[in-house]
Amino acid sequence: MDKRVLEELLEDFSEGKVSKEDVLKVFESLPYMDLGFARLDTHRPFRRGLDEVVFCKGKAKEHVKGIAKALSTSTGNVVFTHVNEDMFRVIQDEIPDIVYYKEALIAASVRRNVDKPRKGITVVTAGTSDIRVAEEAAVIAEILGNEVVRIYDVGVAGIHRLFPHLDTLRNSNVVVTVAGMEGALVTVVAGLISSPVIAVPTSVGYGANFNGLSSLLAMLNACVPGIGVVNIDNGFGAGVLAHMINSLAYRGDRNKDSDTNR
Repeated sequence: MDKRVLEELLEDFSEGKVSKEDVLKVFESLPYMDLGFARLDTHRPFRRGLDEVVFCKGKAKEHVKGIAKALSTSTGNVVFTHVNEDMFRVIQDEIPDIVYYKEALIAASVRRNVDKPRKGITVVTAGTSDIRVAEEAAVIAEILGNEVVRIYDVGVAGIHRLFPHLDTLRNSNVVVTVAGMEGALVTVVAGLISSPVIAVPTSVGYGANFNGLSSLLAMLNACVPGIGVVNIDNGFGAGVLAHMINSLAYRGDRNKDSDTNR
C-alpha cells in the first residue's frame, strides 16, 4: 500500500464511505504481513516509494504460491523476478492477471499505471547474450512508469555499431550498460555522454571471466567518472536505480511537460 491509497482510504472513512472495521482490516497487514515462512514488507512503499519485489530463484514452489496468494488482492504492483515457466504457472494459479515477460524472467501484475511514461532511460548491451539481464532492467523500469529505449549488441568488437545511436544516448537522463566478457563497453559509453551510467556486469564469458567477476572488476576500475556499478547479473537493481535517477530529472516544471528526454 502506498501513501496515495492510504490517503484515499482515510478520506473515504471521514466521509462515511467505509467503516472503521474496513480501515482496521487494512492496517492489520501493516507494517508487514506474516505468512509464517515469509514476512511481506507491506510498509516498503512508505519508506522507499516502491513495492516489495519477490525473488523466486531458490524458493520452494509452495512458498511462492503462498506469497502470490497473499499478494493477489494488493493494490500495488505485484512483481516476481527470476521466474521460470513452471514457477510462472504456480503464480498464475493465484494471480490470473499476471503477465510473464519470458526474456526478462519476470512475472508482473501492473496495478499502478502512469498516464504518461517518463522518457529518459536507455538500456544498452554489448552482446545478445547480455539481453536476458538487460531485459530485466528494462522491464522493471517500464513497470515503474518509464519509457525505455533498447540498443542491443553494440559491443566493442564492433564499436561502429554504437555510433548511430549517440544522439539517443546523449539525450538520455541515465544509461544502463550491460556487458559480460571484459566489460569494456561501459567505459566507452560513459566516455561519450554526460549522463550517469549504470554498469551491469554479466556472467557471460569464457573461463577467465570467472562468471562475471572480471567484468565487475573492470567496471569498478573504469577510468571515466560518473559510473555506478551494480552486482553481477543484477538487472533488477539497475532498473530500479535508473527509475530513481530518471524520476529526479522529472521533478519540477522544467521537465514536466517536455517532449524531449531531458
